[in-house]
Amino acid sequence: MEGIEEQVLKKYLFLENLEAWFLSQGMNETFAQFFKVAISLVAIFILAIIADYIAKRLFLTAMSQVAKRTKTKWDDVLVEKRFFHRLAHFAPAIVVYLTLGVALYDYSPKVTLFLQALTKIYMIFIAVRAFNAFLDTVNEIYQEQPFAKNRPIKGYLQVIKIILYVFSAILVIGIIINKNPGSILVGLGASTAVLMLVFKDVITGLVASIQLSANEMLKIGDWIEMPSRNLGGTVVDVSLTTVKIQNFDNTITTVPPYALINESFKNWRGMEESEGRRVMKSIIIDSKTVRFCDKELIRKLSGINLLANHLKGIDVEKITENDPIHLVNSGASTNLKLFTHYVQEYLSHHPEVNENLTMVVSLKQPVEYGIPIEFYYFLKEKRYVQYEIIQSEILDHIMAALPVFDLKIFQRISSDDIRPITKGIGNIDKAT
Repeated sequence: MEGIEEQVLKKYLFLENLEAWFLSQGMNETFAQFFKVAISLVAIFILAIIADYIAKRLFLTAMSQVAKRTKTKWDDVLVEKRFFHRLAHFAPAIVVYLTLGVALYDYSPKVTLFLQALTKIYMIFIAVRAFNAFLDTVNEIYQEQPFAKNRPIKGYLQVIKIILYVFSAILVIGIIINKNPGSILVGLGASTAVLMLVFKDVITGLVASIQLSANEMLKIGDWIEMPSRNLGGTVVDVSLTTVKIQNFDNTITTVPPYALINESFKNWRGMEESEGRRVMKSIIIDSKTVRFCDKELIRKLSGINLLANHLKGIDVEKITENDPIHLVNSGASTNLKLFTHYVQEYLSHHPEVNENLTMVVSLKQPVEYGIPIEFYYFLKEKRYVQYEIIQSEILDHIMAALPVFDLKIFQRISSDDIRPITKGIGNIDKAT
């Protein structure tokens, strides 16, 4: 304490002379000291205002002009994130810290140390905010890179922020209790287990984020589905402790990263990066409508362009309509076989169907309702709305073509089907 007072006395003898002048004017010692401190505080306040004005008016204006003139994106984002604005707060704080001893060194050393400690804490707070703005700038610049979606760094930056907060808190505690921050760190080492418990979610989230990023399991913009949590939508944000998914109803669901590691989820990125999106639909044909093709049906189907070449080799005149045994022995085509061939040709000629990928029209195991027929193909269009429209149009066309082949879709009997029958029976009873 004596060394500090001696250094201050050597540097600021002016205040001693000012106090002596007040005493020479007949002022008592208490008032002389009070006026000396008051004048010093006013001077400090004026210097702080001048420093703040210079920093904010000149420094910030200059940096804004430089950011506008340069072609780089960094300085623009730094200005937008108020990085330089936060740095400017250091100017008045430094002035106050360096000049507090001028006013209070002989009035109250304890008050001087207390106010200087508050000033240090304020400067640590400013430094943390400025560094946060810098990290936000790094994240925003990184997000504009083409590889950013595959490897987001927001989680890592959040870890850096947490470390910064912890060390800042240690510095503040060291300033408050007037101890070396190193000794506080040594003390914290003994309480590692408690820290692990407190930051359990953060540590688990960090490990999960690293796994998701390193294995390219998830990135911003991916469309994922997680049945166990009843969610499905687009990933909009990946952070240290949460993954935000925007569902189809525009609601936001947050999931901890470790849940995506421990539980299964479906990522549709592979479909989006492939050459097509799969369509797998099926309809059930009424088995009672399946039959061999007679002359009339063959002649009618020959008019279909997609079947013309296939039916060209069939001699219609040799078909004996009244001899089903002959149709069986001759291997005549059935209306269902020609229908599957037509659908295959229709899909292969459709401009939105990708012929390079698997395309199959197949009959499945007959069931009690009829014969299932499955259509398996891939559309070039992968966007959800357009994809649904195109596949609906294709299915609509296929179902409308069934009656042309004398086929019907199985449909349960409803009251509307039974009502005409009951009316007919009632009319017969009345007539009798």
